[in-house]
Amino acid sequence: MPDIRSIINDTFPAKKVVVLGDIVADQFLSGTISRVSREAPVFILRHDETVTLPGGAANAAANVASLGGKAVMVGRVGSDEAGGKILDALQTAGVDTTHISRLPGTRTTAKVRVLAGQNYAARQQVIRIDYEDSCEADGETQAALRNAFHSVVVRSDAIIISDYNYGTVFPEIIDDALSISRDQNIPLVVDSRYRLASLANATTATPNREEVEQILGAKFSPEQCSELREQLGLKALLVTNGNQGMSLFEAGKPEVRIPAVGSIEPVDVTGAGDTVIAAYALALASGLNFEEAANIANHAGGIVVMKKGTACALPYELIASIDPPSGSFSSHAK
Repeated sequence: MPDIRSIINDTFPAKKVVVLGDIVADQFLSGTISRVSREAPVFILRHDETVTLPGGAANAAANVASLGGKAVMVGRVGSDEAGGKILDALQTAGVDTTHISRLPGTRTTAKVRVLAGQNYAARQQVIRIDYEDSCEADGETQAALRNAFHSVVVRSDAIIISDYNYGTVFPEIIDDALSISRDQNIPLVVDSRYRLASLANATTATPNREEVEQILGAKFSPEQCSELREQLGLKALLVTNGNQGMSLFEAGKPEVRIPAVGSIEPVDVTGAGDTVIAAYALALASGLNFEEAANIANHAGGIVVMKKGTACALPYELIASIDPPSGSFSSHAK
């Protein structure tokens, strides 16, 4: 069996993963409750700070980088302040941002979480405000994205498509990714918030339970998931089920259930799916099989849900979580 410590410490850093998808600015506005307003029965929040972190596909890229991989991001942001901050955050995270298009006159998709609390008390999320750019990329932007994608995907070891339905992922660039994945014999790992069927014939996909329910309906069965995998032309389908773990459906094999790692009461699930797809893609790029890669992704997801806000998993945390007695990987699947 593969030496997981060597895989994480030595193999991950040698792997280049291209992430294509919708970039989101995850912003956390925190403040202190000072008093009750005289204008309305609401608290007045005195602003303390606003932190901008990579969200959406950008969070997947940040997690590839935090786990030691060479992350290259292909996407678009606006020319606004949020766009500049997300580029800075990605560069700080170690992600190659050279091929991100910055579009004048457009808004960067941003999700602002307002965190409130009294002095010396923990801040809690009270509301989220979304600023969405859901416009389909125009012809010029699509051409720029396709050119950028083609220029960086050469000699890459895996491709991630992370589609949040904000217009960056369109049919022609999906076809490009499918063709390159086949020609270069590298894994294409996909996820889509609303249109997984449009990403058919990829190597594997990582939808969460809600996304599968959009296709199969509530209370879907393992048999239906196996049929969905076949209908989508995937070699494997990895369904994440929150604190119930994961289910892996692979061609020619029975369902593999992977129990959740750590506490069943997460601190914050923001961006956990991005961490899962990043670790899964890196593991597949490193030569691990689907079950081994899914187990690594499961541990990575278990790490970040115990952190506040949009977070990344680190190599030493991943090794400590898996904690093999002799340094070799052992599956926790049941």
